[in-house]
Amino acid sequence: MTKYLLVAFLFICVACSAGISFGAQAVAQEWPSRPVKLYIPFGPGSTPDMVGRLIAERLTQKLGQPFVVEDKPGASGNLGTDAVAKAEPDGYTLGLSIAGPLAVNALLFDKLPYNPRKDFAYVTLVATQPSVLAVSARLDVGTVVELIDVLKNNPGKFNYGSIGNGSVSHLAMEAIALTSGTRIVHVPYASSPQAMTALLRGDVDMVCLPAIAVTPQLASGKVKMLAVSTAARSTLLPDVPTLRESGIDVEADAWNGLIAPAGTPDAIVVKIAREVAEVITAPDVREKLSAQLMEPVPGTPAQFRARIDADLARWAPVIKAARIN
Repeated sequence: MTKYLLVAFLFICVACSAGISFGAQAVAQEWPSRPVKLYIPFGPGSTPDMVGRLIAERLTQKLGQPFVVEDKPGASGNLGTDAVAKAEPDGYTLGLSIAGPLAVNALLFDKLPYNPRKDFAYVTLVATQPSVLAVSARLDVGTVVELIDVLKNNPGKFNYGSIGNGSVSHLAMEAIALTSGTRIVHVPYASSPQAMTALLRGDVDMVCLPAIAVTPQLASGKVKMLAVSTAARSTLLPDVPTLRESGIDVEADAWNGLIAPAGTPDAIVVKIAREVAEVITAPDVREKLSAQLMEPVPGTPAQFRARIDADLARWAPVIKAARIN
């Protein structure tokens, strides 16, 4: 009798497991059956806002349900990112965030309102854009090597602009200073346009900003673009050397990725990732991203997590050495 009971128990377990799997697949197939909210943790006009609205528009057209973008800026991106962490994990609240709230802020803030490792389902990376090292033409340098020579001979005399404490533009310049053994003064601004305006006016001597903030200003002759900070030359700026080619082993690019609350069913996460990948690699969307010097980088949740881990490993020693907080 015990043998038969055991067999019956195993049969019930298998049946329940199959039922759960079937149920999850059914839910994923039905998604989305109502509007989906997409939180952006930065303000209108920001790169995440632009990318998020582009994706939302295309997903609305493709899937027949509204994808509603809500900008929720504040606390270095933590506010909007936390809204995703606290939402129901049902696939109807998503977020488009960047390296700051998902990686770097964990190194900068004593306490976050969310746990980046535990509170999110990492859906997919979406897009990346190169950062570029640009200098004022007043410095009269044409290469990274020449710039480093000037900085070494004048420690602390020159300054650089960034888009805020702990931003990639800040960390990249500190990494350049540490790697080259130089000292440069940090001047933070609220946005890329403000930092770029400061460079044009001569208020700062150099910047490391998203390429799209710099390239429109090259024709003025007031600034020079010396290098990209990506691991390899950017296909969008193939004639611009990398920092590594100039002997500065620094890598920094600006990426954004799609997140959902932890506990969102895997089947829904997979479906969202697939739909987003189809959208961002479509020729018309790729063209729009390219106009902003951005490239689509769809991938798996595991690849997304690996990118975050790489950023933590890259920036932790820089933040410590430069005493950034």
